[in-house]
Amino acid sequence: MTAETATTTMFASLRIRNYRLFASGQVVSLVGTWMQRVAQDWLVLNLSGGSPVALGVAAALQFGPTLLLSLAGGALADRYDKRRVLMGLQVGMGLCALVLGVLDVTGTATLGLVYLLCFLNGCFSAVDAPVRQSFAGEMVGPGSLQNAVALNSMTFNTARIVGPAVAGLMIAAVGTGWVFLVNFATFAAVLTGLALMRPGDMFAYERVARAKGAIRDGLREVRGRPDLVLLLTVVFFVSTFGINFFMTLAITARLVFDRGAESYGLLTSALAVGCLLGTFVAARRAGRPRLRTVLLAGLFFGVAELFTGVMPTYALTALLLVPTGLGQLVFTTAANSAVQLGVSESMRGRVMGLYVLVLLGGTPLGGPVLGWMADAWGGRAPLVIGGVLTVATVVVAAGVVTWQARRARAAAAAPA
Repeated sequence: MTAETATTTMFASLRIRNYRLFASGQVVSLVGTWMQRVAQDWLVLNLSGGSPVALGVAAALQFGPTLLLSLAGGALADRYDKRRVLMGLQVGMGLCALVLGVLDVTGTATLGLVYLLCFLNGCFSAVDAPVRQSFAGEMVGPGSLQNAVALNSMTFNTARIVGPAVAGLMIAAVGTGWVFLVNFATFAAVLTGLALMRPGDMFAYERVARAKGAIRDGLREVRGRPDLVLLLTVVFFVSTFGINFFMTLAITARLVFDRGAESYGLLTSALAVGCLLGTFVAARRAGRPRLRTVLLAGLFFGVAELFTGVMPTYALTALLLVPTGLGQLVFTTAANSAVQLGVSESMRGRVMGLYVLVLLGGTPLGGPVLGWMADAWGGRAPLVIGGVLTVATVVVAAGVVTWQARRARAAAAAPA
């Protein structure tokens, strides 16, 4: 494969007009989203007097709605026009940013009000995630789905490089409130992209009629697939305790190295650089990823995170976050593609609702637990323990796969 061919393959989904509009709007909006995440973490730390537990509570409130709403969001994705649903959700999230910005700029923000807006934004995000994830297949079709998933990650992580760095500078210059207001303005980009799409160019699929038991049907589909059950279990444990950087990096910057918002933003950007490198690896792959790929990527990620947690200096910690981000991206992209390509289009929204549930639903558990660990054992504990638990999860899953394979071979060799 020539370099030109590889590049063409890597960006194949961008040849589709609807996807180009979606991706261009997303990259602007996601820059604002990452700016808000950094500013929100910093605001919570300031309002709480630097409490890691308060940061964990904010994370639990923001991601807690995933436990209740992601499955319903998946059912909505299978039943209604995903583009219109996404537009409504973007408006809701934009209004949350506007209110938070106004409260902060006017000096009336309190920890309780920030918690409330974290929860409301989390409700919109919980429904948005499965709809947006399953929308990729409708824009590009099954042949380019894995490429679109990887490019979505590239867009996400490009924004994650730019957003935190800009947020750190803005916080130092004008405070956190204006960061929230800038995020509100960026929602215009994604809404414009969605509005300009051509519905007739979408890849058609059969929408599910309104009926009782739609969510239950999605759960039954997964339950009958041991490979998907194992995959989703691995994703749950790795994401709950390993992929919690939105709070662990804030703790690391402030409590371990006694640094400010700019340094927190740079740590987040270093992680995002690794994730961006990981997208180049993921975008070149074709076909449905194997479980082995997911497990190897998870193992690499866990080891890298563990070593990041024990680095003695800020510079070395930032450096190790690059391979950590690469491993995280390859792991999540491979898992996402394996789940989406493993089910039918008509079931994809509901199954992705379950995927989002296990990917983000553990945060209400992991956030406070990791915050408590940092409070009790020091700011390095979340990274170290997250890495150890990730490696342990992958090793156990690999053992299960090996046992299943041996049992299958023994059954095949047994006399009839």
